[in-house]
Amino acid sequence: MKLKQTFAALGMATVAVAALTGAPAPARAEAIIKVDGSSTVFPITEAVAEEFQKSQKKTKVTVGVSGTGGGFKKFCRGETDISDASRPISKKEMDICKEAGIKYVELPVAFDALTVVVNPKNDWLKGATVEELKKMWEPEAQGKVMKWSDVNPKWPNEKLALFGPGADSGTFDYFTDAINGKEKASRGDFTASEDDNVLVQGVSRDKYAIGYFGLAYYVENKDKLKALPIINKGATKAVSPSIETVMDGSYRPLARPIFIYVAEKSMAKPEVKEFVTFYLKNATKLTKEVGYVPLSPAHYDQGLKNFNGKKLGTGFGGKNEVGVRVDELLKREAHL
Repeated sequence: MKLKQTFAALGMATVAVAALTGAPAPARAEAIIKVDGSSTVFPITEAVAEEFQKSQKKTKVTVGVSGTGGGFKKFCRGETDISDASRPISKKEMDICKEAGIKYVELPVAFDALTVVVNPKNDWLKGATVEELKKMWEPEAQGKVMKWSDVNPKWPNEKLALFGPGADSGTFDYFTDAINGKEKASRGDFTASEDDNVLVQGVSRDKYAIGYFGLAYYVENKDKLKALPIINKGATKAVSPSIETVMDGSYRPLARPIFIYVAEKSMAKPEVKEFVTFYLKNATKLTKEVGYVPLSPAHYDQGLKNFNGKKLGTGFGGKNEVGVRVDELLKREAHL
């Protein structure tokens, strides 16, 4: 399903659920699994939900898009069963969940190649170094680096139009950490949105725009955008984002694992256990279909063992890590 269509379907589903609250009880009770969070993880979870509901007619899966931070706020209030996240749970969020008595299992579900995009009419930029991206996006750039020529004098003397995820986005957190060296450290004078389709539209309509978001949204809009190859610090070769470059480890530093978090209380519901099991067993096929990079079969097997064994907590301990190995992460001691 197209990403734009899935967001439209999501809106219709929300209205339908709201309508049900005032209607007479159906003849057969319908179980509802509530998911919310990252727009980056949304396409995978939505694809899994669609396939799952084909065989589970009595179960409805609602998938919201509040951003990773927004999703954790709902999750830690006990409002959702599962939280989609494009970064690990933070220390602050861990503390809020702990105070509310919310325990959880952390499950990596795929790799994402965070993708920097420009307008197809951009004819001066063939690739970008991490240093150039930092010069555009670091906090010190605000009010100073306003034109392309401020980054590189060889580039046009035209306004630099920046588009990126909002502060509730895990993609924002990861990008600022990987490029600027500190999570959430970014200039504030850019067009921000938790809806990646808004960012796609912004860059596609402005020759002098640049933005970033998950790989799936670029794949969905290849005809409107140009993805930039990235030159990592200390490297000389520019590497383009793709399934192949993420899997072989050459796309750095913007490749990252993405997650779902499952509430312990929700694991007691048969429909949630069935859905998460289905998710991990079908993730290889469905992540590829929506433009992401699957983990290895061994990773999904270990994730399922962690889930069935109720390995509660996070392997990160409240801090993000650039370049983390998933096999090592899955075997770490978990912290709540």
